[in-house]
Amino acid sequence: MDDLGPFAKFLGLELETVTADEVSAGWTVRADLLQPYGILHGGVHCAVVESLASTGAAVWIGETGKVVGASNTTDFYRPTNDGAKLMSKATPVHRGRTQQVWVVETRDEQERLVARGQVRLQNLAL
Repeated sequence: MDDLGPFAKFLGLELETVTADEVSAGWTVRADLLQPYGILHGGVHCAVVESLASTGAAVWIGETGKVVGASNTTDFYRPTNDGAKLMSKATPVHRGRTQQVWVVETRDEQERLVARGQVRLQNLAL
């Protein structure tokens, strides 16, 4: 799965690793992604978390089904500004018959934790 769709393209996600055990992407904070105080909007972090977790879950389930997000909890630790280069990495916490849980960490160029999210996904049989 090399294409995350038009929304992920809008966010500027550039996939680096896509396996059933890890999905990572680099991206750059842009002015049109900022909230009124000049820092990255938290909703962008939530969208990145959901995009990468869903991709990993979909690769893992393969052609036996599809996955849909059921919950997304994302915490923000460090503000970032226009031009900041970020790396987000998703890894599985739980993969079961009916659901999966993935965690996604986003770090800046100094490897500092910027945001961390967890997504629970429902596995749907085809």
